[in-house]
Amino acid sequence: MKVPKLHFPIFLLLAVVLVLQSCEKKPQNTSSQPSNLTEIDRLIDRGDHCFEKVQYDSAYYYHNKAKSLCDPNKDQTRIIYSVERMAAIQLSQGDYAGSETTAIEALPLLQKTIDPAYECSIYNVLGIIYMKLYDYENALHYYHKGLNLKIDSSRKLMFTHNIAVVYMAKNDFRSALKILLPLRMKKEVIQDTLTYSKVVDNLGFSYFKLGNPKGIAYLNQGLAIKKRIKGQWGIVASYLNLAQYYKKSNPVLAQDYAQLGYEKATQFNNIDDRLEALSLLIQTSAGNESKKHSEQYIFLNDSITKVRQNARNQFAKIKYDAKKEKEENQFLKTQKVLTALELEQQKSRNLLLYFLMLIGALSTVFLYYFLKAINKKDKIQTSYDTETRIAKKLHDELANDVYHTMAFAETQDLSLSQNKELLLSNLDTIYSRTRNISKENSNIDTGLDFVSGLKEMLSSFNTDSVTILLTGMDSINWKALEAHKKIIVYRALQELLVNMKKHANCSLVVIACKKNEKTLQLDYSDNGGGAALDKINSKNGLQNVENRILAVDGTITFDTKPGKGFKSSFNIPL
Repeated sequence: MKVPKLHFPIFLLLAVVLVLQSCEKKPQNTSSQPSNLTEIDRLIDRGDHCFEKVQYDSAYYYHNKAKSLCDPNKDQTRIIYSVERMAAIQLSQGDYAGSETTAIEALPLLQKTIDPAYECSIYNVLGIIYMKLYDYENALHYYHKGLNLKIDSSRKLMFTHNIAVVYMAKNDFRSALKILLPLRMKKEVIQDTLTYSKVVDNLGFSYFKLGNPKGIAYLNQGLAIKKRIKGQWGIVASYLNLAQYYKKSNPVLAQDYAQLGYEKATQFNNIDDRLEALSLLIQTSAGNESKKHSEQYIFLNDSITKVRQNARNQFAKIKYDAKKEKEENQFLKTQKVLTALELEQQKSRNLLLYFLMLIGALSTVFLYYFLKAINKKDKIQTSYDTETRIAKKLHDELANDVYHTMAFAETQDLSLSQNKELLLSNLDTIYSRTRNISKENSNIDTGLDFVSGLKEMLSSFNTDSVTILLTGMDSINWKALEAHKKIIVYRALQELLVNMKKHANCSLVVIACKKNEKTLQLDYSDNGGGAALDKINSKNGLQNVENRILAVDGTITFDTKPGKGFKSSFNIPL
């Protein structure tokens, strides 16, 4: 059976708007982001303005844009407000499935709102949607949920009337009457003439469907009230209900009412009412008239199908574009955050680098002064050691000679030539030893005269009992050797010869110089008595030789045994 033309705002766009206005409450500014809220509220206002101007695609775009900018944790009321507007727009354009999907988006947010007006509006829109989808059980479910809210009496009456209309759509007119009869007696309904006319008209239609003759009186009463108050939107329903009433008993009168309903629906541009009116005209007319109405019905139905399909596509595209834009914006925000993070990391790395450079600079300064202090200490120690060595030499080698010479001069007759020559010989010995001590501790010329100075130092150890042989010295390019390494060569050979003079009791010393690939090699050997290696290493002079060589990354070896002479070889990097 065809769903009757019911007196309830579910088939008219204006009725949807009235329902929303009866339940809606403008969102309150509760978020902590005023700059973003300003833009959101601007978009909502633009959407409402376009909605009032029947510019539904623009209205849908602005409300969807506002919704996408909202924070679900803070701006629930604004999201619900825009969602109900979007659902109403889709509902008005016949996109019932899309409208359902949109409206359901608001359900998880309802528990986070404190104003039942938002629940009221969403439940009412969902009820209208499910009526359009012929899902009457769900329609009743959401109307009952709305009725159980803590809302004012006028809104409760609205949901009560809606529930009655659902029963009428289900052809359960008895259940509808149980609701409509007491509703007609409510003071609030009687005072609201337009609502009263709708209740009366629906009451008359229910009586008519149940075969009760009271029906026509209520139908005529409803029409008369609407004509008196000029309730233009509700009058179409009255005409169509009367056309159905007279369709069998008086087809001509039914055709007249159907024609009046068609004209009013055309005037208000209500496609659904025009289609229903044409359907009744087809049923109540004959011949060419019926054919004409059929052609009009087919043309109008095809047109509205295309328009609604385009509207569905448009709404889907708006949502898709908004989602894509939001994802792109989120990607850009993420990239911005990553860029900022990289900059911070780079900044941190730079700070760490500067810190390490500072630590390095401070460490270098510290190391410089530390080494300088160590070097100073070494110099002091070296100076002390040198003074000690000179003092020991003076005591060991000169003091006794000077004492004996002085005693000889005091006790002997110097007029005798023999005594005089002995005294001169002793003084010459003292002079030679003094000169040797001076040379051992004097500055070393590392310039052009280095080789001659070195040979002079070595030859000073030549005596009647000890012969010094030099080989290969002139084949060395001494200019290529650094000054401090020349000093090391000089002192090392000097220490070896001093050690020889003190301990070796040898008659021959051979010093050989040769250049290897990247080193200068000097070999020392004598034919002295030699000594145990552990005793050699404990001698201060030889320890100094080893320390000097190792200080320039050189190498040194000692080879000696008691009665086998003494050998040493050291290499200095060039």
